[in-house]
Amino acid sequence: MRRLFEDELNDLHVRFSEMGMMVNEAIYKSVKAFINHDKQLAHEVIDDDYKINERETDLERKSFELIALQQPVSTDLRIIVTIMKASSDLERMGDHAVSIAKSTIRVKGNTRVPDIEKDIADMAEKVKTMVEEVLDAYVKEDRKRALTIAKEDVAINAYSDNIYDDCIQEMQRDSETVVGSMDYMLVASYLERIGDYVTNICEWIIYLRTGKVVELNSNAKEDDF
Repeated sequence: MRRLFEDELNDLHVRFSEMGMMVNEAIYKSVKAFINHDKQLAHEVIDDDYKINERETDLERKSFELIALQQPVSTDLRIIVTIMKASSDLERMGDHAVSIAKSTIRVKGNTRVPDIEKDIADMAEKVKTMVEEVLDAYVKEDRKRALTIAKEDVAINAYSDNIYDDCIQEMQRDSETVVGSMDYMLVASYLERIGDYVTNICEWIIYLRTGKVVELNSNAKEDDF
């Protein structure tokens, strides 16, 4: 019975990791579509979002089944709770990738600003790296690395602030860039929110290892948990 339970837990881990890769691909494609003005790729992100939603629902259902049938306690229960909570965060990250894709489709011949688009691309690459790192930290249950990754969100917030400021200046300089700049600010805000959800997953990794619910920020220290 215990071996069967462990196999089912391992299956949850695998399916969660696969969901993380799906979400990371959606983020990558959505930003690539936005920067390259590729509406076909943007539609692909939107059309594939149901797969992420289905995976999140499936993980939730299997988690509830394990709780009901196996009545896990202590560490085993923490594993299941972590997967449920973290998969919800991944699903929301996928929603933001869809929002970026919709911004791509909405753009119709607006004047573009290459410098701001480069900053958005750089920001997206940083976010993508954070997602990859947090998934690896989850697999390894590495709470020290989770803390380090959470601190990287400060840089993501800085990107968002800088892009916002640059867009305001650009709109003041050239009224033709107003509509496009509004989309730049929206995309940056979506990426910033994805960074926040990465931090949430870092918090769940720490909960998995310690049983403590923490709120990570730039001032958090390992000794706090």
